[in-house]
Amino acid sequence: MLQRFNQLMDYIEAHLTEDITGKDIAKIVGISDYHFKRMFSYMAGMSLNEYIRNRRLSVANGELIHGARVTDVAYKYGFQSIEGFSRAFREWSGFLPSEVAKNKIQKSFPTFTFYIDIRGGISMEFKVEKKEKFHIVGVSKRVPIQFEGENQAIIELAQSITEQQRNHMHQLADLYPHQVLNVSYDFDEGYLEERGYLTHMIGFATTQDNPFDDLEQLTIEASLWAIFPNQGPFPATMQQTTAKVYSEWLPSSDYVIADLPGISFTKYGDSSDNVYSEIWMPVKEKK
Repeated sequence: MLQRFNQLMDYIEAHLTEDITGKDIAKIVGISDYHFKRMFSYMAGMSLNEYIRNRRLSVANGELIHGARVTDVAYKYGFQSIEGFSRAFREWSGFLPSEVAKNKIQKSFPTFTFYIDIRGGISMEFKVEKKEKFHIVGVSKRVPIQFEGENQAIIELAQSITEQQRNHMHQLADLYPHQVLNVSYDFDEGYLEERGYLTHMIGFATTQDNPFDDLEQLTIEASLWAIFPNQGPFPATMQQTTAKVYSEWLPSSDYVIADLPGISFTKYGDSSDNVYSEIWMPVKEKK
């Protein structure tokens, strides 16, 4: 996997002046561009779009120093106007392109290289389990994307569940963990910049088809699932585990992510300081 990451970095360098599409990314890394971008974000500390933008501006900086015209450089690296290029360049470097060209101010942003960095010897508990096709019945809504803290829109969705809906869900729940699941899918493009929305469903796992008009049904196809249990303060522990799964476990594992929704559940108790939860990641074995 790391070899493919580095192949993509080489590809980006060779195509900085062109559009780099999700199809290009998926072809090189062997997984969907969405899942790769999520892994990249956790590993690199920035989105892939931000990385590409920074590399373009870095190379543009060098060309301006060597006498290239601001107009030519702006359009060469995909900006639609001089004003847009100047604004982006100033946000990145602290200087206007004209100042860089005149005063030969140099700022660089090096290319990334991925490698395994072994630290600390901290192990992650997980198991890989085959689950046959099942359904999730519950309620859903589009909610703002949020990486840290409790998402108020999800809290409001949970509070909107009626007693009748709750009873109907419990009647259908016949699969582990026999309690509320949180399911996230259909992410907007702005996911990695923490912009836009995703669809969040709150419901129960079942083998039965939903007969109730006040509930929705989401079908989850048969898949392998990597299951990560964790315990500690909520939601910080779950969010930290998710980051480690993407940045540490997945790149060195024998699996890639399958194109299915992500699932988690939390056993709420009297205190939010020591909460048990599980993260279910749909995976498939690397070819």
